This record gives sequence, C-alpha cells and structure tokens, in this order.
Amino acid sequence: MEDLKLGIIGTNFVSDWLCDAVKETDGIENSAVYSRTHEKGSEFAAKHGIGCIYTDMDEFLCSDIDAVYIASPNKFHYEYAMKAVKAGKHVLLEKPATLTRDEFMSLTKSAREKGVVVLEAMRPVHDPALEMIREAIPKIGTLRRAVFDFCQYSSRYDRFKKGEILNAFTPSLGNAAVMDIGVYAVEVCVALFGMPKDIFARSVKLSNGFEGMGSVFFDYGDFQAEVVYSKITDSFNPSVITGEDGYISIGKLSMMEYADVKMRNGSEEKLFRDRFSGSSANMVYEVGDFVKAVRGELDVKKYHEYTEGTLKIIDEIRNLFRSVFLSHLLS
Repeated sequence: MEDLKLGIIGTNFVSDWLCDAVKETDGIENSAVYSRTHEKGSEFAAKHGIGCIYTDMDEFLCSDIDAVYIASPNKFHYEYAMKAVKAGKHVLLEKPATLTRDEFMSLTKSAREKGVVVLEAMRPVHDPALEMIREAIPKIGTLRRAVFDFCQYSSRYDRFKKGEILNAFTPSLGNAAVMDIGVYAVEVCVALFGMPKDIFARSVKLSNGFEGMGSVFFDYGDFQAEVVYSKITDSFNPSVITGEDGYISIGKLSMMEYADVKMRNGSEEKLFRDRFSGSSANMVYEVGDFVKAVRGELDVKKYHEYTEGTLKIIDEIRNLFRSVFLSHLLS
C-alpha cells in the first residue's frame, strides 16, 4: 500500500513537530505545504524536505495529496477542514478541532458523507500512556478527586506585556487559554471519567479581553475534578488523581512525561517515564492512529466522542463567561 501523501496547512513550530513525527511513522509522508506567502512556504518546505509549495488553497486541495494536517489559528480550523473534506481529503486537525461542538458535529457529518476521516490531533488521548493510567486507577481505591494542572507560560506573552499583540493573544482568532492549553486537561478528564453532571468555572482576562488563565470545577457526584490552565503562568505541579487508598501523579499532560502510583501504605509504582526525547515526542501516536483510521484499521468513534464532549464543556464555559471572551471568539 502506498504511503499517504500529507499536505500541511500552517508553518508554525507545531507543524514542525508534526512533520518530524510523520518522518518517524510508517505509511505516511510529508508531501506538500500551503502558506499564504511563498517565502514562508519555501522556508518550511526546505526544512522538512517537502517538494510542493502552494499559496492558493484551491490548488493545494486539488493536488494529489491524500490528506491534510491543519495547524492554522483556531478560528480557521472549521473553515479549512470543511474545504478539505469537500475536496475528498482526510483531515488531521490540530486541537482544538473546532471552536464549538456544533462545528465539529457538522464537520464529522460531512466527513461521513464524503467517506473521509476527520481526527483531532490531541496527543494524550492517542498516547498508550493514558490507557496505562486508566488501568491503574482501580489500584488507588474509591476515587474522590482529580486535579488536572496544565499551565504553560507563552513565549509570546513577554511581547504582549510590551504592547505587541501577536496571534497567540488575539481574541478574534479563538486562541483563548481554555482553547490552547485548557483543552488538553479537559479532554483527558473527559476521556478518563466521561461527562460531569455540572461544571463551575472562573477565568482571568487580560487588558484586551483575552482569556489568559482559568479553572473549571467538575461535579461527578461521588467525586470531584478540577482543571487548572494558563497561558500567562507556569506551573510545576503534576496532575493528580486521588483515591481513598492512594494517588496517581502525572507529569505534563500534553507529553504524558511520567506517571507514578503512590499508596497510603507506602508502596510505590512507576507506571512510565523517560519514554522519548524531542518536541514531537508522542505526536507519533496520533499520526499512527490517523494512518490506521484512513486504512480502515481503526474506528474513530471514541475519539470523536472525546472531542465532542470536550467542546460541549468549553461551550458551557463560554456561556458562563460570555462577557469575557465569547463575543471575540465567535466574531
């Protein structure tokens, strides 16, 4: 079977990582890149050994590529993905897949009608490390609390504080902290525990109305969960799942750096750690699952359910703080 020819939309550092992961994955190759400027497209193509460069979206989608990876600003995910689907291309869509649950439902409906695959590129849910954590949860006894902590100081925030507003802090592009950072923690929570009965949220907005950080409380009835996220602070706290008999600590959710089980009786178990190096790291798992899905070897249903549930929660967060960033996000 021939390798899937992948076209790249977006020439940022995340696309660099994805291209590196593709090179480590059988059955797929970096084949083309779309950029609004030929200069940026050429620079990106040279870096990754890509032969075809396009500055016209229609020409790009009419080329002989089989699939598209989209890492544009969040606001354009739905628009670009729908164009690709209608052109008969499979789509690997950087998180968050779309801005709203309704957009994602519309996109997957069109994908089914066209017979193509749409998959969100959400690292942790494709990483086998998450299943190791799931299997370890019964060891810690009756579950009572989970805190998923993912705070990552943006490399663009210093420039924001000097008055330069880049894409990462532009509200109209849908890059709020809950979309760029919080989405990891929310989706891991949904993947492990399903949908909560209720949520309660608080967020902090910057001077231009941009949501810089926040936290969400999840009510599961007999246990509680909390998501803490930020683009304007760092945190060195692990995420922790706590039961009556012990707890599981998890390092950096996006990378699934490590997981340890520690029991009240003093026993400890290291589930995993030091699995790989390099920024692309566990992106190989989402790329591998994408290839399997396109070949009909993997059912994407559960991943769609994770994405839908996460976006439904984010929709509810927006409704709670409509005055903070909803008008910007959906403008």
